[in-house]
Amino acid sequence: MLSKLVIAWCLMALCVAIHAIGLTTAFTWMKGKSATIEGRFWLATWTLICVAGWTVLMHLLQIAVWAFFYVWNQGMPDLQTAFYFSAITYTTTGYGDLVLPKEWRVVGGIEALTGILMCGLSTGLFFAVFVKVFGLNRENSRAA
Repeated sequence: MLSKLVIAWCLMALCVAIHAIGLTTAFTWMKGKSATIEGRFWLATWTLICVAGWTVLMHLLQIAVWAFFYVWNQGMPDLQTAFYFSAITYTTTGYGDLVLPKEWRVVGGIEALTGILMCGLSTGLFFAVFVKVFGLNRENSRAA
């Protein structure tokens, strides 16, 4: 059991690293755009679409990490099944139509916890971008 938790911790750490790289990239990209976005609704909307797409890509990469692990350790029969299982576990949808072998089930639970945390980080990123592109913090500072 302890070895499975260590493996799950390593997978979680890899996901956090992927997410950190993705968030850093998104914020770096946003730094150069903030001056050109203000007052331009469609450009701001397009920026949000790009950030949402980038965020989904980060999550898909993390789901793939777990899926490859499940196939590699015979937790799932093939990559397509493993990717599906990983996606519903990571997003905590949990249909229950597929389950890991008994010895790997704790790893699935850690994947779900990781997905919750990474989705929370993505929500924070998206909110920060939303505030920036629509200038909400500038309106509040003018009223004060």
